[in-house]
Amino acid sequence: MNDTSPPLDGYTIYDPIDPYENHAGPFFWKEENGVQKFALHAEAHHCNRHEIVHGGLMMTIIDLAMVVAAKENWEEQLVTVSLNSEFIDAGRAGELVEAEGELVRRTGSMAFVRGRVYVGDRTLLASSAVLKRLRVKTSSE
Repeated sequence: MNDTSPPLDGYTIYDPIDPYENHAGPFFWKEENGVQKFALHAEAHHCNRHEIVHGGLMMTIIDLAMVVAAKENWEEQLVTVSLNSEFIDAGRAGELVEAEGELVRRTGSMAFVRGRVYVGDRTLLASSAVLKRLRVKTSSE
């Protein structure tokens, strides 16, 4: 079972009822100077057989960070249409892995974002994505 206590002061679990995020992470969130930040205390079960943080886990946290950065309001639903990433360095168990996303541009139905996953001053992953706003259907549709 994953520990659901925040890794640092100011962080809170992002979505306590999301089964995938809590199984994969859990991921913690805070807003700092208008920037949405996410964190994960990497443990051995977050690592691959080479004892480095699994690339799929880094893709999950960066996707989450970029979606949250692109939201205009908390109820809005966005899906990832395209996600491009470059792995730059390796994270290891015991490290605090952080991620942040930045909205670059928004149109009526699309958002263009970029972000990075990092440990301290070391960038582990750089990404960009295109997100699409989902239209919420009403019961009359």
